[in-house]
Amino acid sequence: MTSPSSTWLDNAQRYGIVSRCLHWLMAAGFAWQFTSATLHWLAKDSAIEKFFWSTHPSLGFALLVLAVIRAAWGLVNLRRRPGHAAGWAGRAAAAGHLLLYALMIAVPVIAVLRTYGRGRGFSPFGVTIMQPTGQEIPALVDLGAALHGELGWVLLAVIAGHIAMVLVHRRIGEDVLPRMAGR
Repeated sequence: MTSPSSTWLDNAQRYGIVSRCLHWLMAAGFAWQFTSATLHWLAKDSAIEKFFWSTHPSLGFALLVLAVIRAAWGLVNLRRRPGHAAGWAGRAAAAGHLLLYALMIAVPVIAVLRTYGRGRGFSPFGVTIMQPTGQEIPALVDLGAALHGELGWVLLAVIAGHIAMVLVHRRIGEDVLPRMAGR
């Protein structure tokens, strides 16, 4: 019989409930974010674009908070988690996961810095994070303009690579999906 704590925590065979919930909640959030960004690019000023885009800043901030929580939870469970393969494949997987976490944190942080640099307030979901200052800081605006969108698309490419590697593992008989799917 497994203890209740063993279902919450990660173990060598699979990820625990907390890790799985954070993973899939963030996957859904990123799907929404990339849908909003794509519509903003392809269907600007349409009703559906306005609907999705209006959620982009608040959801981006929520994803930042979740990414920090997920990273901290991952560190707490680091010794318990399913391991990567040995050799270069394992190092590549570890590097890919590290890149995912770095981008999941960097992309929204850059957006928040840009918002601050514009002197605007920021109140995701109605919770005031920054009061408007009315003072523009061009270096922060330029940083956000140069990197937020571009790194966001890089994040999408890395996510696509992550999904592709799950499929590759499944194809070669090393199905890793059940570790995160909870089966």
